[in-house]
Amino acid sequence: MAMSVRDVASAAGVSVGTVSNVLNRPEKVSPTTVARVLAAIEDLGFVRNDAARQLRAGRSRSIGLVVLDVRNPFFTDVARGAEDRAAEDNLAVLLGNSDQNSVRERSYLDHFEEQRVRGVLISPLDDDLPALERIRSRGIPVVLVDREAGDQSFSSVSVDDVVGGYLAAKHLLDIGRRRLAFVGGPEAIRQVSDRYEGAAKAVAEVEDAALERIGTDALSVLEGRAAGEAIIARDPADRPDAVFAANDLLAMGLLQALTMMRDVRVPGDIALIGYDDIDFASAAVVPLSSIRQPAALIGYTAVQLLLKETEGESTEHEHIVFQPELVIRASTAG
Repeated sequence: MAMSVRDVASAAGVSVGTVSNVLNRPEKVSPTTVARVLAAIEDLGFVRNDAARQLRAGRSRSIGLVVLDVRNPFFTDVARGAEDRAAEDNLAVLLGNSDQNSVRERSYLDHFEEQRVRGVLISPLDDDLPALERIRSRGIPVVLVDREAGDQSFSSVSVDDVVGGYLAAKHLLDIGRRRLAFVGGPEAIRQVSDRYEGAAKAVAEVEDAALERIGTDALSVLEGRAAGEAIIARDPADRPDAVFAANDLLAMGLLQALTMMRDVRVPGDIALIGYDDIDFASAAVVPLSSIRQPAALIGYTAVQLLLKETEGESTEHEHIVFQPELVIRASTAG
């Protein structure tokens, strides 16, 4: 049977109010009384109902985080950075995986609102943000992670994905490739469209270069493998000589498909570059070139902005944009 505050008070020979002070304001209680109450708590195995206390106070010790795909190590690193910063203020991060599904995204937002979390960090699926507006109107601040709002109506922490896409395509062009393919989707995901936009800018600067777009339903290894199989099913003369994948999971799937074909060499026949620079990129059978994002720093900084809003330290929305970095490995270096 669960012990109550009254049970603790009775065992310690003090009032319920004194037990409450020991739990919440111990500086108001004498050291001997604090010791007696803590001993009673230990003996009875009492566990405080912190959720009820937080609801009464109207202030939670939890932050909600919704990511696009928890299977992607990039978002795992983002969550780790968010946890590191939250822990500095004795806060917990509740993780939700939208799995690139708008219904699941909305469900997590509803759940976090019901839990009255301190604030919400989210990498949203698209630019349709009424649910976020509603949450914010009810006193729960929101910070966008790994992207900006189109109208900059929310604070955000992101990487310049247009620059990242440009760096990836320019690297492929600089090593002499001219028939480039961009693999990624859905297009509604801002990061995907921005990376394609950057790649298109780089290709437009080279007169004899071309860029085709190969869409995917998700940013996953399986979708990358399917795209790779479609590429190798073509006549060799119709294949691209370089592929820019919208993230490293797609690139790893592409690499799996390409290396299964004896007549296709990476990077000899098809150079391949990904995006995010997850740990697995360097450990692939052909180490992957990639565009590096500071994932943990993104999560850490997002919590920092969120806390500034919850404490009323910031009255204006802040937009922090980190710059991506080109990492060259064997999949393009030959």
